[in-house]
Amino acid sequence: MSDTVIKVSNLSKKYLISHQQKERYTALRDVLTNKAKSIGQRVSSPFRRSTPSTPSPSREDFWALKDINFEVKRGDRVGIIGRNGAGKSTLLKILSRITEPTKGRIEITGRVASLLEVGTGFHPELTGRENIFLNGAILGMTKAEIKKKFDEIVAFAEVEKFLDTPVKRYSSGMYVRLAFAVAAHLEPEILIVDEVLSVGDAQFQKKCLGKMEEVGREGRTILFVSHNMSAVSSLCTQGFVLLQGTIQFTGDTTTAVSNYLMFGTDSVYIRRSRKTTDYPVITKAWFEDMGGTRTSQYYTGEPVCLAIEFLNPDAVLTEISLSFWDNLRRPLWNFTHEMYGLDPIPGNPRTIVRIVFYPPTLTIPELLVDIAIGPRGGSPYYDHIIDGVKCTIIEKETTPVHRRYPAWPIFCKTSMSYEMIDDEKQEIGINE
Repeated sequence: MSDTVIKVSNLSKKYLISHQQKERYTALRDVLTNKAKSIGQRVSSPFRRSTPSTPSPSREDFWALKDINFEVKRGDRVGIIGRNGAGKSTLLKILSRITEPTKGRIEITGRVASLLEVGTGFHPELTGRENIFLNGAILGMTKAEIKKKFDEIVAFAEVEKFLDTPVKRYSSGMYVRLAFAVAAHLEPEILIVDEVLSVGDAQFQKKCLGKMEEVGREGRTILFVSHNMSAVSSLCTQGFVLLQGTIQFTGDTTTAVSNYLMFGTDSVYIRRSRKTTDYPVITKAWFEDMGGTRTSQYYTGEPVCLAIEFLNPDAVLTEISLSFWDNLRRPLWNFTHEMYGLDPIPGNPRTIVRIVFYPPTLTIPELLVDIAIGPRGGSPYYDHIIDGVKCTIIEKETTPVHRRYPAWPIFCKTSMSYEMIDDEKQEIGINE
């Protein structure tokens, strides 16, 4: 017998997004006027085919998930992490058989219980007691099996006093407590939990994490989505990192969390649209440490390295322009080729530019960067990204507390290098 309980192959989910231009608002006189016009047209030309009064909407395909492949073994506790909009909830809804995939194949062995959002699987007009039996029946359990677990469920949810009250009168916290208690105690082989535990208080969240650890030790499988990295690290043995509908990393939880903090946050910019253009476009941007490893944080006093990848189909001369801000959008310093006396970047279809800054001590929580690429002279821009990437600045204990915000503008020592796709690399030098 195979230990694989979930096998996903080439899973994709497409949504159709409609865009339609509408009037800013429609007044009663507009409705009456349009109605009178349509009646007049019918009287004057009764056989004339009517035309729609509103423009036909334009449609766009949006792939929430694209070619997902993974396997989950029996007893695995898998944390699924990623930014908002990465496709986490869509994946769980498909695995819970709430949403159908556009294409791909899913093989699931065992009974699945899911807790995806407040109220999922509960009938608002039924009491808490009735909903416990309803959920058990949906999971395929007999009445005797449900009765055996009933007291444990009620004690865990702490809703004894309101057990015979319709759940529509429950608070969101009571709802989640009962829903989690039902999902965890009715012995599913696979437990799927989305970010709903954030509704409960801290004590109940701790209680839920303890119960999920217990469920995992019993050999059952858990899929857990959360933005709480400490909870994911303590509960899960494996991690999946989702980025823009694709799995960017699978592996141990520690490495997955580290990958998420580097790739799944705003410390990395990746252009999602791949429309062809004759002009240079920025495709990626990220921060690096001095060893060339991607990072999302620096300590005060450390040099800051920004890497930018761009496509340049016509291989024209280009220049980079940067604006650095703090978390309150207060200006820190700018960078242009003219300001630092640098030559334009030679034309090449694909180039990676690395710029290292040696700023004074920065005692700010975050550093944000606007990125632009343009022709020689810098303007007008070919491509421009506002708040393209950001990183965290961690204060050392020895940082002077009186320097909270440096005077603007800052002019700091800088070095720049660029790397062509043929691996030709040139150093541009250091400017004071």
